[in-house]
Parts: sequence; structure tokens; C-alpha cells
Amino acid sequence: MPERSRSRLSQARTHGLLAILLLAACCAGCGAGARTVTSTGQGAVPTAPSSSASSATTTSTTTPLPGAGKPGVTIGDKNFTEQFVLGQLYLLALQAEGFTVEVNRNIGPTDVTVQALVSGRLAMYPEYLDIWNGSVAGAHQSFRTVAEAYGAGERYALAHGLQLLHPTPFSDTDAVGVTVGYAAENHLRTIDDLRSVAQTLTFGASPQFQQSPTGLPAIQQAYGFTPAAFKALAVGDQYTALDQGTVQAADVASTDGELASGDYVLLGDPRRVFGWGNVVPVVSVKVLEAEGPAFAETIDRVSALLSTDVMRELNQEVDLAHQDPNAVAAIAKRFLETHGVIAPTAS
Repeated sequence: MPERSRSRLSQARTHGLLAILLLAACCAGCGAGARTVTSTGQGAVPTAPSSSASSATTTSTTTPLPGAGKPGVTIGDKNFTEQFVLGQLYLLALQAEGFTVEVNRNIGPTDVTVQALVSGRLAMYPEYLDIWNGSVAGAHQSFRTVAEAYGAGERYALAHGLQLLHPTPFSDTDAVGVTVGYAAENHLRTIDDLRSVAQTLTFGASPQFQQSPTGLPAIQQAYGFTPAAFKALAVGDQYTALDQGTVQAADVASTDGELASGDYVLLGDPRRVFGWGNVVPVVSVKVLEAEGPAFAETIDRVSALLSTDVMRELNQEVDLAHQDPNAVAAIAKRFLETHGVIAPTAS
């Protein structure tokens, strides 16, 4: 499947370091690459009169962070809003665990990226499962479940010295969007329901979507209707066209920030025309061996937090900030702090 254009810009492994991380944030004197844990025990009863009923002894132990001393690595992201968000989330979480990591924004086409992974120039990047299977693994068949799609992609990855980490809960694919009012007026819940309005329906999308075998032709074949008219739209104009009524349905992305407003409805895709767009971080097996298990565990932990609603809200925040790199980092940091992945910065 060709890479999708964007209108803007599973369960994680839980590891026992979380409790230590939260405690360490409260302790003074933490060195770089280590956590300081303070324990308090009851001391001996004083022999001289004292205003305290008892005294306490305090000891401190320092536990190295799991990434301390590991080789430095580069992770990557693609050149649009959602990928900028993912890159910063993974970067900050890994750095908080002591790994030496930098991010390469806009890593280029998928074939170039995969070669960079194989050669060692890149350690990890977040890919979409349908793109991985279609463009990299060459698996173009439909999968009934995300588990089937993941299994196919993982088999290919392992055969080429790579590994797919746990998929995110959210799936970012093409989708058919309508306004809340239009859906209610015409009792629309799935793409199949558009058959009842096909004779008056104007469908909006990019010219590429109109021609692509995975775009409008796939909808027509799977659901058995042809819209009365098609309106070519520039990427990013779909929601304006829906608001103005120049189109009644449009091709959108399922995690667009605009969807956080609640003004639009995504029609269900029961025939899975658009596949499975869960993000699967692709990592070199050599990197996993060199960095240790905490590397993958940290990435998986972040991925598990990323529901569809979360990604829409994060994408909206970043788009409102005009994708400023400093703003993206601040938004990602606040999210990770809120969810206990990294310790809050002392004010």
C-alpha cells in the first residue's frame, strides 16, 4: 500500500522500575544515569533525654538506570504531525531510562528507512502496520484481525534481522468522515449506509484517492455503491469542505486532530477496506541485544498509552502549535509526566 498523505503536518510490558522512578524524583542528589533510593529504619533508643520519642537512621543506595553505559542510538520519525509526536514520546521516555538517544526527524521513504535499520545507521522508527505489510513485507492480502496482520509483519521482520514491538491501541488509516448532523439526518453509522444516499452524495478526497486501488475504487467494490459526484480536494481541505457542505463525505485520517472537536463522525469500516494502521515500532535485533530488555520495554510502555482519542488530542495540540519542535517536545513531556512514565521536572 502506498504511503498515506496526511492533512496535518496490546498491552505494554510493565516493568518494576516505575516505583523506583517515582521515588527517585523526590530524592535529592541523584546523579546522571542513576536513581537514588532513600530508606529509613528505626534507630536505637537514645540513652540521654530527648524531645523525640525515637530517632531514625537514613541510608541511600544508588541504582544505575538501565540505559546507563549502553551504546548511543538514533531513532527516527516521518515528516508529519503524528510522527513528530511519536518520535518525541519515545525519545523522552528512553532518555529518562538513561539511554543515549537522539531523534532524526523526517527519515525519508520507507525503503531508505529500512535499509538504514539493517545497516545500523538507525535503531528504531514507528511504522504503520498496513504500510509495513504492504510496502515492505509484500503482504497485500486482507487480514481479519490486527493479530493476523501483526503476525505476518513480524515473520518478515525477524527473517531480516528486525523486530516489531507491540502495536499501539490506536490505528491510523484512511477513513470516511461526515459531519455529525449529516450522519444523524441520514442514519449513517458505517460506510455501507452510504448506499442510501449515493444518488445525492458528493465525495471529497485527493485525486490520488480517487484513482488508487486502495482508495475510492476499493470502497465501491467492497460496499457496492458509487457516489453521484467526486470533488478533488487539496490535502487538509476535507474538513472545510464538509463544514461548507460542498461535499457530504470525505477521505480523512482516523487520528486527525480535527476529529477531537466532536463535530465529525467516522463511518465504520466493517469490511476492513482500509486495513490495520496500528503503529509498530520497528527495531534492529542487534540494537535490542546491545541495549538490553529495558529498551523495548520502555517503548512498549509508551505505545500502550496511545489510544485513538489520545492521538487525536495530541495531534490537535501539535497542529495548533504549528508543529514547532519545542512545542512538540513540551507536549510530549507533559503527557509522559501525567502518565507517570517520566518524573515531573522540579519547579
